[in-house]
Amino acid sequence: MNFMKSALLGTVAAAGLTAPAFAQDCPIKVGVLHSLSGTMAISETTLKDTILMLVDDLNAQGGLLGCQVEAVVVDPASDWPLFAEKAEELLDTHGVDVIFGNWTSVSRKSVLPVIEEKNGLLFYPVQYEGEESSKNVFYTGAAPNQQAIPATDYFLDELGVEKFALLGTDYVYPQTTNNILKAYLISKGIPESDIFVNYTPFGHSDWSKIVSDVVALGADGKKVGVISTINGDANVGFYKELAAQGISADDIPVVAFSVGEEELSGLDTSNLVGHLAAWNYFQSADTPENEAFVAKWKERMGENRVTNDPMEAHYIGFNMWKNAVEAAGTTDVDAVTEAMYGQEFPNLTGGTAVMLPNHHLAKPVLIGEITADGQFDIISKTDEVDGDAWTDFLPESKVLTSDWKDLKCGMYNTETKTCVQLKSNY
Repeated sequence: MNFMKSALLGTVAAAGLTAPAFAQDCPIKVGVLHSLSGTMAISETTLKDTILMLVDDLNAQGGLLGCQVEAVVVDPASDWPLFAEKAEELLDTHGVDVIFGNWTSVSRKSVLPVIEEKNGLLFYPVQYEGEESSKNVFYTGAAPNQQAIPATDYFLDELGVEKFALLGTDYVYPQTTNNILKAYLISKGIPESDIFVNYTPFGHSDWSKIVSDVVALGADGKKVGVISTINGDANVGFYKELAAQGISADDIPVVAFSVGEEELSGLDTSNLVGHLAAWNYFQSADTPENEAFVAKWKERMGENRVTNDPMEAHYIGFNMWKNAVEAAGTTDVDAVTEAMYGQEFPNLTGGTAVMLPNHHLAKPVLIGEITADGQFDIISKTDEVDGDAWTDFLPESKVLTSDWKDLKCGMYNTETKTCVQLKSNY
């Protein structure tokens, strides 16, 4: 928003009048920033297809603000620096009004300085490690308290797990999440010596030694569980190795945070029955809204195409953005951001997602067991849980809160009552 436009809005507001709608350029452009090649294409291609479906549906309903909506698709190719270049291309060359994109945290952190410098708007649909709050990003996936912590509680309280193998891909999301989980487990009385942490590169394929090491943890008779933050196609080799070593969910249960229906569609799941995933959505959710969503997806993409959690996050985020644009009467980033606070939209699993002042959603937490057909049997579901930008289980974070609506700050220190301004602390 330029200075004169801001001043005009301030003058109108001070006079107690309703601001006139901004002149809207057509078409409205939606940037799609997802890997269509490389190691993350297994997960991200579906998210591109989701946004294209939502754009087509919106145009079929008459568009937005009297304009048709155009999707601009780029391929950052699982190349983290290329994500920043493609985000810049979307904003500068194509002039998009909003971007829906990213999967890995390393790709998101690559994009953040570009989005912030150019005052773009990013909707990020995937579970992540928290410890971040940007005024230019709405985080529609799960924070750790909406996925990792509840899943760990399930292992402790329901399955009686006593030793934990924290296996992750070697980048920021698994590392930070496992730092949080390690601190949490220690606070719950698990000795540090009973927590095994291991990281592997993207695309890792030889899992024989790592799985053998996990099996060896249980040599003393204690119950072992795996918490998996393995991302991308490395999951294929991991689950195949579990099966090859004859490990069932009864022997060593695995709960995954980055494995959903899309990833399972490429696996033989017969030997994975009973292993778990924690998300905010599963295709098997039995609601009228989900039935309609799944039917529309399969009609468009084919009967064999599945839905998953990040798709629902894009579905919620896209519709909240649309409603905020209509409320603001413009796609202007600052105006839309203000209109986002308190936005509500039905979850596909039932209940209502709410956008919080910290740019995270209130969402339910679900735990599902893998079934033989590659779906999940939902065995646990909570009410809506408010997403936390900053965890309570790391000392440097427990004093921080995020409130972009009233405090205008993403890192507010509740002890010193000051805003920590760390531009692009990524």
